[in-house]
Amino acid sequence: MKGREALPDEGDGGRPEGRSRHVPVMLQRCLDMLAPALTEPGAVVVDCTLGLGGHSEALLTRFPGVRLVALDRDKEALRLSGERLAPYAGRADLVHAVYDELPDVLDRLGTPRVQGVLFDLGVSSMQLDEADRGFAYAQDAPLDMRMDQTTGMSAAEVLNTYPPGELVRILRAYGEEKQAKRIVSAVVREREKEPFTNSARLVELIRDALPQAAKRTGGNPAKRTFQALRIEVNGELSVLERAVPAAVDALAVGGRIAVLSYHSLEDRLVKQVFAAGAANTAPPGLPVVPERYQPRLKLLTRGAELPTEEEVAENRRAAPARLRGAERIREESAE
Repeated sequence: MKGREALPDEGDGGRPEGRSRHVPVMLQRCLDMLAPALTEPGAVVVDCTLGLGGHSEALLTRFPGVRLVALDRDKEALRLSGERLAPYAGRADLVHAVYDELPDVLDRLGTPRVQGVLFDLGVSSMQLDEADRGFAYAQDAPLDMRMDQTTGMSAAEVLNTYPPGELVRILRAYGEEKQAKRIVSAVVREREKEPFTNSARLVELIRDALPQAAKRTGGNPAKRTFQALRIEVNGELSVLERAVPAAVDALAVGGRIAVLSYHSLEDRLVKQVFAAGAANTAPPGLPVVPERYQPRLKLLTRGAELPTEEEVAENRRAAPARLRGAERIREESAE
């Protein structure tokens, strides 16, 4: 689970507008990582996960010569961040799109190459805190979990219609849930009596289905199931598999990409894409490596960077964050 921005202060009523004042996860480190690529006037930076606009606002403020392209699939996020970024309207294009649509968005804007790309993956604070979205297991809400509520299946539809074997696969693959079979057996038994509609019933079912030992570790026992359903509903990993390579392809030489992920599945995928780009692909034994086999990325992080203890203390949602970065160091060579 992620949280792009800290929790609301007392007194703002928990409104999204109140949250927009808060500092996003690992903000300064992200800005510093992208900075060398964004100093030239006319540089273009893409925020692939706009959310409430915290990272975007900081990018526009720190780099007064940059143009921003920001994407989000959530129309409410676009509305709220549009209000926040109104002072920068002449330098910002906010686009309703999923981040694997980045090549099409850049093509429409006549910007085939960019100098910076930022991903802040997972669920935004707004989505977690709005009860009717159904992302949070801590409060009862309709089982929706769609980041774009105008399209696709809800989490309730997945629970009520998927075959048992497919549900087990999802919980194991996307939630790393060891008790997947036990949970799915209970789900199938209960959905025959009455379809699932709300989160509290699912949380209670999971608590009842798990053995005592499994309840004592890893926080809320529903966490892994909710993560798995959210990833399935939004196609998060399949979208990310397309989006990160596409973002690397969009970088100009000298351009930089920074990716914040919040669980091991996301981080592993990002690590693999970056490692492949930073690898020498020449057949073994060549005395001189032709340019087309040379790495096209330089890694900017040694492993994944973690938030500081101070940041986690101020914003508990930063705790699982993992940051990786890379720089584009050469164009593709013509064969």
